[in-house]
Amino acid sequence: MIRTIVWFTYFWLYLPTTIPALRKVKKLRKNGNDEQADQIVKQQSNKWAKRLVKLTGARVKIEGIERIPKDEPVLIVSNHQGNFDIPIILGYLDLKIGFISKVEVKKLPIIASWMEEMNCVFMDRKNRRQSVKAILQGAKQLKDGHNLVVFPEGTRSKGGPVSQFKQGSFKLATKSGAAILPVTINGSFKIMEANNNLMKPADVKVTIGEPVRIHQQNKDIDGITLAGIVQEEIEKNLDVQPPVKETV
Repeated sequence: MIRTIVWFTYFWLYLPTTIPALRKVKKLRKNGNDEQADQIVKQQSNKWAKRLVKLTGARVKIEGIERIPKDEPVLIVSNHQGNFDIPIILGYLDLKIGFISKVEVKKLPIIASWMEEMNCVFMDRKNRRQSVKAILQGAKQLKDGHNLVVFPEGTRSKGGPVSQFKQGSFKLATKSGAAILPVTINGSFKIMEANNNLMKPADVKVTIGEPVRIHQQNKDIDGITLAGIVQEEIEKNLDVQPPVKETV
């Protein structure tokens, strides 16, 4: 309980201290200094995210960091075990990252402004037209050289089996041509979801797979096939393997 109280206290008290940096970023962008602005955004967001994880007492191990392409944007596709997946990816992959986020997050003060500077894309899943528009916006972000993260399960598994990936998320890759970076997260649900939403130390393992490029070579690949290929890549690095699918 004490750890959880300390975490939320830090979360809300730290945010106002970032306002000067946020103003500096906006001023740099206004003057056309996007590269410098992006560097500040990366430093601020990565540092904050890593602190949020460390306050829980979690121990994060990363495997495959060398598989991240150096000179091209990537669509990072990950399974989604818990709320801490976002700060784990943001804090430990050492990249400037934007997320495909639910539109409700735009109501959060200061956080929403930082997310805009991170080139996050807000999606209203209840509005089909807006969702399509968000996918097109995300594809443009990737074409412009920005990394994006998507959780194609659409909801947290909380340690259960990985839900079938939604094929719509993969239009971000097919429309932009960006490589897909599969990321497998093991154990993040143990930080919070497994403890009635109280935070406790846990061991988390993040495995970065080889980039998936089949859609770059086969432009006609359908979303269901591509989603299945990436889900299989992610599931093979899970601690608990999914049941073998029977073939007729």
